Amino acid sequence: MKHYIRAAGGAVLGLLAMACGDGGFTPDPGVRTEDAEAVDLENLRILVSGEARVFPEAAGAAAAPASLTGMALSVEEPLRVAVNDSAATFATGAVSEDGSFRITDVPVRDVHQGLAVGLVHDGLVRSTTLVYDTAFTGTRPRTDIIDAHAWALPTAFVDQLGAAVGAPRIQGHTGDPAATLASAGFVLGRVVDLNGQPVSGARVALDRAELADRVYYPSEDLASVNTTGTAGHGLFLFVHSGAGVSSFQLSVEGTDTYVPRNIDVGPGLGVVLTVYPGRYAP
Repeated sequence: MKHYIRAAGGAVLGLLAMACGDGGFTPDPGVRTEDAEAVDLENLRILVSGEARVFPEAAGAAAAPASLTGMALSVEEPLRVAVNDSAATFATGAVSEDGSFRITDVPVRDVHQGLAVGLVHDGLVRSTTLVYDTAFTGTRPRTDIIDAHAWALPTAFVDQLGAAVGAPRIQGHTGDPAATLASAGFVLGRVVDLNGQPVSGARVALDRAELADRVYYPSEDLASVNTTGTAGHGLFLFVHSGAGVSSFQLSVEGTDTYVPRNIDVGPGLGVVLTVYPGRYAP
């Protein structure tokens, strides 16, 4: 027999699966036990809340929105979005005047790889920011997710990244002379340290060697890319093929302190994530 506890407080509100008899348990990251109350894991619905902002390096981009107030948000699974699954969206909400969002009653029983917060709006590229990855726990979410960030990617900023990669490279990856970074689909990530500061000189590794040549590192001024390692902002970019779905795990070379992350990306989708050491976001 198992007892399940829902806990309040902390960056992630914890839920413990406690085994009777041996007293052991495996908590979700950030678990706390204050004010615990019973929950039904078979019909668990969680809260996803946090802040929506324009991606930091894009804040000065042409046509970047001054405010995200009122923009629609969706809590979704990137894998399902990538395959155009009609059940990809679990719940919806909107950005408040102060940039915050609070989406309640998010059903997570059918999550496979993770959860993300998606943004769709004129002037923005369709993007989804990972806020939960089953790589950390091996299970679907069992806790409220708070203090999450959803990053908006202005079209002009993504076009700038596409220009840095260059049309020949994008066309080589997609086989389509008309392809852009936005239409091909991409992953935009940032490698950070334990304090949340960007890591320069980092290289990411994929568990699928045939996709390794799709990884690029934008220069400090975002005007060019290289295949050597991250600049001072810690950014990396993966260019999708523009067709089907790419699913792989991503880790940081030369260290085992970064948990390999699940990535699923499809055409027309920008997946945003922060790669940090350990199991707890800085």
